[in-house]
Amino acid sequence: MDDPYQILGVKRGDSDAAIHAAYRKLAKRHHPDLNPDKPDAQAKFAAINAANQILSDPERRAKFDRGEIDASGAEVQQARPRYRSSSQSRSNPMRGFGEEDWESMFAEAAQAQARRPSAGEDARYTLKVAFLDAANGATQRITLPEGGDLDVTIPAGLQDGHVLRLRGKGYPGHAGGPPGDALVEISIIPHRFFRREGDDILLDLPVTLREAVLGASVEVPTITGMVRLKIPPNSANGSKLRLGKKGIKGASQTVTLRVVLPDQPEPELAKFLEDWKPEHPQNVRADLNP
Repeated sequence: MDDPYQILGVKRGDSDAAIHAAYRKLAKRHHPDLNPDKPDAQAKFAAINAANQILSDPERRAKFDRGEIDASGAEVQQARPRYRSSSQSRSNPMRGFGEEDWESMFAEAAQAQARRPSAGEDARYTLKVAFLDAANGATQRITLPEGGDLDVTIPAGLQDGHVLRLRGKGYPGHAGGPPGDALVEISIIPHRFFRREGDDILLDLPVTLREAVLGASVEVPTITGMVRLKIPPNSANGSKLRLGKKGIKGASQTVTLRVVLPDQPEPELAKFLEDWKPEHPQNVRADLNP
């Protein structure tokens, strides 16, 4: 079996990160599923996996560097004296076991080690998901960097940073071992007017001065579509109204009213306010008195 350092194209002094990067690059390049027309792709991929199993494990890598194990992971038999005492010859049931026999035995052990099934590595991806898809649930497709697609089912209410585990969708195993998993980290794209607090949805709703003073019935967006909301008369800026079961998985949506004054002069409104004498005057800045 070839030197694992040569197989991965790294040097003995390279860092663990460099070895991992080299493995990932070669594994993608020689993945059998991506090279169906190359009959030797499976063998190359198996050799890459076997080399990574030695070099990705600090203890096994150190043993290989010291010559205690070979490239298959089998222990290397240290040189022994070729003479035996007469007492050893009489009592040792292995007498007559020559150097060629030892070499044959260890060669068989190395071959058995190389044939031993081992699980494939996990593949890691990041998936950007729209706010509404994360809130309501959806199916989204990842185009893999090494080619091919992976369909990801997004459960309703998924949080930003959550990692989905797709069993058996990672890199193939070695020698018939099971494939690894695909680990998909979710990155939720913020919405332009919805916000989330737990499973509740928050919305700032602009309303006119007339709607706030007289009350109104207006259409309001929710994560599942438009609904009609009744604004009570004399609603102050910052008033909060609740829409039941319009949040995530049956939670609520909270609507905060934001009164918007006219953006152009309104002479009649100005005249009215000049002549208006409130029946119940307010000191709206009473709390600011020192």
